Amino acid sequence: MDDNRIRNIGIMAHIDAGKTTTTERILYYTGENHRIGEVDNGEATMDWMQQEQDRGITITSAATTCYWRDHQINIIDTPGHVDFTAEVERSLRVLDGAVGVFCAVGGVEPQTETVWRQADRYSVPRIAFVNKMDRLGADFYAVIEEMRKKLNENPVPLFLPVGSENSFSGVIDLIHMEYLEFSADDEGKTITRSAIPASEQARADEWREKLIDGVSAYSDEIMELFFEGSDIPEDMIISALKKGVLDRGLLPVFVGSSLKNIGVQTLLDGIVDLLPSPLEVADKEIINAKTGKTELLRHSQSGPLEALIFKIQVDPHSGPMCFVRVYSGTLKKGLGVYNVSKGKKERINRLLRMHADRPEELSELKAGDIGVIIGFRLTQTGDTIGDEKHPYLLEKMTFPNPVISIAIEPRSTSEMDKLRKALEMLAIEDPTFSYKDDQETGQLIISGMGELHLDVLVTRITKEMKIDARVGNPQVSYRECIRNEAEATEVFERTIAGKENTASVTVRVKPLPPKSGNKLTISAKTRDIPEEMVEAIRSGIEGAFTSGIKFGYECTDIEADVTAIGYDENTASTLAFTSAAAMAFDKAASEADPMLMEPVMKVQVSVPSEYIGDVMSSLTQRGGIVISMESRPGGDIVSAEAPLAKMFGYTTDLRSATQGRGSFSMEFSHYSEKQ
Repeated sequence: MDDNRIRNIGIMAHIDAGKTTTTERILYYTGENHRIGEVDNGEATMDWMQQEQDRGITITSAATTCYWRDHQINIIDTPGHVDFTAEVERSLRVLDGAVGVFCAVGGVEPQTETVWRQADRYSVPRIAFVNKMDRLGADFYAVIEEMRKKLNENPVPLFLPVGSENSFSGVIDLIHMEYLEFSADDEGKTITRSAIPASEQARADEWREKLIDGVSAYSDEIMELFFEGSDIPEDMIISALKKGVLDRGLLPVFVGSSLKNIGVQTLLDGIVDLLPSPLEVADKEIINAKTGKTELLRHSQSGPLEALIFKIQVDPHSGPMCFVRVYSGTLKKGLGVYNVSKGKKERINRLLRMHADRPEELSELKAGDIGVIIGFRLTQTGDTIGDEKHPYLLEKMTFPNPVISIAIEPRSTSEMDKLRKALEMLAIEDPTFSYKDDQETGQLIISGMGELHLDVLVTRITKEMKIDARVGNPQVSYRECIRNEAEATEVFERTIAGKENTASVTVRVKPLPPKSGNKLTISAKTRDIPEEMVEAIRSGIEGAFTSGIKFGYECTDIEADVTAIGYDENTASTLAFTSAAAMAFDKAASEADPMLMEPVMKVQVSVPSEYIGDVMSSLTQRGGIVISMESRPGGDIVSAEAPLAKMFGYTTDLRSATQGRGSFSMEFSHYSEKQ
């Protein structure tokens, strides 16, 4: 397919805004599904994991392809729950455009803001769809105002709702100035266009003028025609809107109700008309793996191969399924390719295009396309696939560290190998999940981003993989930091196999501000010291960062500076320098007043206003600090920060305090000293 006719889009939203329902309608209207699957019935195509159907939420970002108006649309359905932030991050990295789905009742909800900021970081062009206009309390204009204030966007409605709640009947098209009704007889497939009702004409004229005012900033012709009072061609408005979307200066807004089959086809037209093709997005920055210099990558099917593995799903029969976005060149079945990130060669056994969970075999994937590679053994999420002669890296994907852990053990020793294989598979699929053996207790410890995240993973292990395992209570993943600065020197002298090994390293440590992470610098002169000895020092200190200072937890927010190196070319060895560096760091950090750090979570609670007092008091009892409170038509939203250790079991407390009407979300904020 012509590159101009490809759209790589994501659908992103707060949990329960109707994102998956909207995707289901898109697949229905584009002919991928012959009947509509409902999330509420556990039939949604995109939610193909058993647990997604059981819980009614999206966990993995399924990639699917469909066709509309002779355009190929590759859709990546992203989770709305913050525990699955890694899935959102990977998806946004490879998208050319996105559709933000907003609930007409809830408006701009907390997790929408989180995902929106992530999309800002990757400069993803967006359009918006205000969904659920049929719901009680729906207010289209309030959502527009929230987009302006909370997301700092410039929303431009292209459609206006006629009626709301039970009276929601159709939409007004402000580009063509027509009233659109969607037939209930064929699930909204037939659209009837007619004159705008007289009662709506004044409102339509007002918002049409706002639309023209918004697009005139991107077209002098439109401005001239407007002042002349002449008709403005529709294609000129669409062209100016697209410029505004690419420039991130305009946010075109569509409206409808996915559940009632209203407004989804007009959204599909918007995806094709307003979101960019792979040819229209900015050139990607790539890093020369040999020189470390940054260059720009041009989209080209004939250029050198450059592709990114953005997700891995392990299939019990086929092995790892590597979801790939091709930026340049062509991937061919049976081809040997080079993993630039690992410096290893891999072979493509099969290429697939996914239609939710139904695969289609392909012979090649060209620049601009998204598909699946079967056959890779060493590749991980975030790896760049390229050409050995032109080793360029696409930017590394960064994922937050896990903050919550639980112990897991099989009920019989015969299940241990099976459990370890399952954990290995889950760690390949999900970079925010990790597992390790606790040296003191001998237990297997698994770690993730939150209670829901671990609950989903444990359910997959016990139900999907049928491993009989016992699970402990959730434990917090603590960190260690220091209060003061300190410096220490360690000399390593040992005779190994008759050869003398010596090294001397001086390390200065100091605390860094929260959220800085660890930093390693070498200010000592290294001109006359071989590179492998310097690397050994780095390796020793990085190992010491992970093994902790006093309590055995990983370090955070510490800067270690190597200020002096004692090197004797006759007796130096990498082993000696690795050991001396680790010992010098341990000694300096121990003298710098080490302290235990605990994860603090950003908590947002949504409750009916009559329960607000109980909720605020329940948060303060758990060590939480209330930061803000906001009143909305559907209830109040309380934002707070609270230590994760005291938030276990909060779901039950909140339900009983609000008669089941309260809900909350949590995401990691920072580490602070354990009180």
